[in-house]
Parts: sequence; C-alpha cells; structure tokens
Amino acid sequence: MTLKIYNTLTRQKEKFVPFKKGRVGIYVCGPTVYDHPHIGHAKSYISFDVVVRYLRHLGYKVRYVQNITDVGHLTDNADAGEDKIEKRAKLEQVEPMELVEMYMRSYYEDMDALNNIRADISPRATGHIPEQIELAEKLIDKGFAYEANKSVYFDVSKLKDYGKLSGRKLDEQESGARIEINPEKKHPADFALWKKAEAGHIMKWNSPWGVGFPGWHLECSVMSMKYLGETFDIHGGGIENVFPHHECEIAQSETANEMPFARYWMHNNMVTVEGQKMGKSLGNFVTLKDAFKLFSPLTIRFFVLNTHYSSPIDYSNEGLDAADKGLERLHNTIRNLRERLGSSGNEGAVATGDWKGKLEKYKNNFEEAMDEDFNTAEALAVLFNLTKEVNNLLNSDEEISEGVLSEVDSLYRTYGGNVLGIVPEKTVQHDSDDADVYKMEEDLIKALIDTRNELREAKQWEQADKIRDKLSELGIIIEDKKEKVAWRKK
Repeated sequence: MTLKIYNTLTRQKEKFVPFKKGRVGIYVCGPTVYDHPHIGHAKSYISFDVVVRYLRHLGYKVRYVQNITDVGHLTDNADAGEDKIEKRAKLEQVEPMELVEMYMRSYYEDMDALNNIRADISPRATGHIPEQIELAEKLIDKGFAYEANKSVYFDVSKLKDYGKLSGRKLDEQESGARIEINPEKKHPADFALWKKAEAGHIMKWNSPWGVGFPGWHLECSVMSMKYLGETFDIHGGGIENVFPHHECEIAQSETANEMPFARYWMHNNMVTVEGQKMGKSLGNFVTLKDAFKLFSPLTIRFFVLNTHYSSPIDYSNEGLDAADKGLERLHNTIRNLRERLGSSGNEGAVATGDWKGKLEKYKNNFEEAMDEDFNTAEALAVLFNLTKEVNNLLNSDEEISEGVLSEVDSLYRTYGGNVLGIVPEKTVQHDSDDADVYKMEEDLIKALIDTRNELREAKQWEQADKIRDKLSELGIIIEDKKEKVAWRKK
C-alpha cells in the first residue's frame, strides 16, 4: 500500500515521497486570534490533526508547524482595511496583545477538547518581524519587489508562473475588476510585503522603509521556511486560502530561494450552513464553545471525520444528533468489549487464528482508505463494519478467548484512538458533559433489569415483558444469555 495525496498544485493524486527519507515537514496555516474558534476551524484542524497522526502511524518522524497570526491580517483583503486584531482590541478596549493572549488560550482550550494533538512548533508572526523584513529586502534586491510610499509590494508581473496554484491568469485580473484599485501599486494584483503604519496604528515596527507592519502572506513563508527548510513536504490550509494567500506564499518564497517551496499542497473544504459558507463575516458561525454546550467535542470530531477533508460539510443539529448516536454505538461496543476483556478468563473457545485473519483484513481495509488521500469517511465505515462483527461475537453464546478480545481492543485503540482520535484510551464513558448523569442512567437501567429478573424468577412473565418492552421503546435492547442478562443501546 502506498499513501497518495491530492496535490492542489498539480490537480491530481500523487504518491507521497518525503523530501527527506523517513521525515515529514508539514506546515498548516493557523488561526488569526481575534475571536473564539468556530466549527469551520474544527473542520480544518481536525482534518490536519488526522493527517499528522496517520503519518506518524506509518512510521514517519513528523515536524508539525502551525502558526499563530497575531498581526497583519487585514479586514478587507490582504492589503486593505484594518488589522483584524487591532480592530477587535479597540472594540473590547484592551491592548492588542492582551486580546491575542485571551483568544489564543481559547483556541488551545477548544483544540485540546477536540483531541487535536498540539503542533510541535507554534510560531507567532510578531515574534518573527526581523525575518520578515529580511525576506522583503531580499525580494527588493532581486528586483521582484518595490517600495511605494513606505510600503513594499511584490511585483507579480515579474513572475511568469504567478497563479499556478489557483489557476488564475494575471491578464484576467483587470484593474478594479476583482481587486480594489490602489494607486501605489504597479499592477492591481501586486501584494503587500510591508505596510506603512498610518497615524493611530498601534501594532507597528521600525523598518528600512519606515514604521509599519508585515503583510499577512509574508509571515507564513518566513515561519515555514525557518522551521522546515526552504523546501518542505506538505503545506495545508483552508480552500479559501488558495488565493491569494497561498498563491502569494509560493511567489515570494520560490522567487527568494529559486527552488520549490512546499511539494504537496492540501486544502480542506469549508463548513456550510444551509449551503452557505460558515464565517464570522457572514454572521452565521457557531463557536465551538456554544457547540460544546449541545454536543460533546468527540461528537463534533466524529461529525467532521464522516466527510472527506476536501468535501464541504453542512452544519446542522440534525447532522450532529446523528453523529452523536453513531459515535455512541461505536463506544458502546468498545465498552462492552472492554468489560468482557476485564472479566475474561478464557484462553481458547473461539479460535484466535480465525479472528487474526479477520482483523488483518480490517487493518488492511482501514489503511487502504487512509492511503487514498486520508479518506476518513471510508476508514470509519471500516470500523463500523468491524463493530457489526464484534457485536455478533459478543452477543453469541460462545466463550471468547482473552487473546481475541485483546486483539480487537488493540485495533480500536490503534485506528480509532491513535489515528482518528475518537476512541479514548480508558474505558469509554458516554459523551455527556456530565459523566455522573450517564452513570445514573446506567444504574437505573441495571435496576430495571434486576427487577425484571426477579419478576421472571417469580414467573410473573407479563410484568417482566412490560419492562423489556418499555426499555425497548427507550432504545435499550435486553439480551437474555445463558449465564446473565446483557443490554445495549439500539
């Protein structure tokens, strides 16, 4: 099996071959921290979290870099409007860096809750101002950038292949048609490397061109190359960043170094609400903190992974309700499996060899799905096919060997836990925010089953059947075994 990745740059799936054998460098555009993260952020960062997890599962030593944008991201486009962080800081009447710290903590709280592994390096734009000035100077010296009114712009007309990532041709970008006219620029598509700080601008630094601040595109080139090298393996981000952000990163990086920048470009698609992109600017976003009030973080993670990262996903409470039920079915099977494993003393009974073959098939099927451009939706389908067989096994009258139970549990831990991040290491609890509520529910079900058993022993069959039927209406299935009575959720 060979891992294949859809490369936005070449518009085709390609066999993944790392730049350095056994090592992978991956850079993902991180958040602009001026507000709480929303469901759209969850889609992006869960998707790339699984990419990193799977690469490590395959044995690669991965360096994962995800930046924090704390300056330079303007409200209208890359070169116009107010700095998003400075604008929000004025609204909240706090210092910009105070705002950054608050929302950066919020971001990490939510990502941790979603079970995303933290990046190995999380550089901040404000911590790399000297390097950004240095790259701008290098581009001026090479004749690909120019100063205008104390700002610095990249001259896209000097670059023959500008637009190769997005497929946009420069001659199609007529003055004023798609890009706001700026008299400082030689061409409307020229983008800012450094912006002059106007009067009253708070976030500013000294530079060879005067007091100002870096352009948004510049930071990602500088930080990715500093920590991963001038050429690295994977650059990821949202599909909305293909143009202009990633296009400009390629232009400035490859011009400066005269060598390829990122070798594989991966872009996750967006979250929509009734078919329209979810976004703060549209006012239709749902923060993760609000979503967590209704659904567990693992339910949201499961919801995201049920769709391929490159496909859009429509957010709705109905969709998350379905995801919650699906995840609970998976967790319930694993809970029953681990309970059986903890009480099993059998060494034989079911032939371990038979299950070894089955588990090998499921392992291969799972990895085949993930090798096809990280197809988590198909990988989840493999886990649920396995779960059907495991339920049949657990519900059978056969005694099951400890070896079989342990191997099945190991598969869930490896693929459901280590790779997809939806199966906790410890015995699974229900995804309620309050575990005590679930324990109370479980105790009540067991009490009703005990009452039913007593009625059966007293031969009061009609009353016993009423309890069984009522539990069935509530979604609880009673299974009468030889030695005990088991229950499970539908």
